[in-house]
Amino acid sequence: MKIKLDLSNILKNFINKENQYTIPIFIPHKGCPNNCIFCNQKRISGQLKNVSIEEIDNIINEYLGYYDVHDKRIEIAFFGGSFTGIDITLQRQYLGVAKKYVDSRKVDSIRLSTRPDYIDEDILTMLKEYNVGTIELGVQSMDEKVLNYAKRGHTASDVIFASKLIKKYGIKLGHQIMIGLPNSTLETELYTIRECLKLGPTQLRIYPVYVIEDSELYDMYNIKEYIPLSIEDAVKRCVAVIGECQKTDVSIIRLGLQSTSEITSSNSNLFGPVCDNFAEYVMAKIIRDEIENKVNNFNDNIEVYVPSKYVSVTIGPKRINKIFFENKYNIRYIVKGEN
Repeated sequence: MKIKLDLSNILKNFINKENQYTIPIFIPHKGCPNNCIFCNQKRISGQLKNVSIEEIDNIINEYLGYYDVHDKRIEIAFFGGSFTGIDITLQRQYLGVAKKYVDSRKVDSIRLSTRPDYIDEDILTMLKEYNVGTIELGVQSMDEKVLNYAKRGHTASDVIFASKLIKKYGIKLGHQIMIGLPNSTLETELYTIRECLKLGPTQLRIYPVYVIEDSELYDMYNIKEYIPLSIEDAVKRCVAVIGECQKTDVSIIRLGLQSTSEITSSNSNLFGPVCDNFAEYVMAKIIRDEIENKVNNFNDNIEVYVPSKYVSVTIGPKRINKIFFENKYNIRYIVKGEN
């Protein structure tokens, strides 16, 4: 049996529509006085000290030195903390460095991430002065009980207000949500993504919850008050959430935390769905479900034809799709690449 998959449609939300490079600058926990139960910002960002103005210049120049630009856009992105909670003078200094590269046309745009309750008209007016093109909001959940239990310190109404205001100012909107927070279920996560999509973000980041040392969640884990998701359960929830995204054109620009030495180290005290290729597990499951939906019976071996660049994910990390079909249906699962 031969199957040709249109992965450009099946995985459309993962395709990079903007075709760009990102220069990441981490400012861990600098603008956020809140202590969410899951957070240890220094460990998440992989950086233990605050970045200086001089270091920002060095980081940008280092990335520009090895990016092969051609037809790709380049953006500078401030990650790791609630940028608009930083002292306004420091915000302007950070943005001033970045804007210098935008003005010289070495860089196309600036992106930053912040909390929903740290957005207002004065802040957005200032950000427009520095040509900020995208603002990502740390939504995490739209369920009030989940937000309260996680000690987020903001409400779903804050998310709605900030999202609408950002779009009113002509700035691209991104949302970040989390899968597997305490007291969160698949139902609350489906509610969250549906409420987010109503607000029209162009970009989305989905993070499964890791239990990180020196966080309140780590203490809860040690006394068995919180049980993290397995990789399999996190993948299933993400696939369901992405099913809602497939009804829209939102781009999923990250699925799983960025792989840093703190995350991938075998000595790191991290628990939950920890792996350095989580997105591939999710995409492999989406592809596997698509094949099962297409095939009425599995009496014959399957030959799946996909674009060459998708052969690896169609087989699945650690050959999970191949093993699945061969064990469940006692058939051969063959993947072939096409140009």
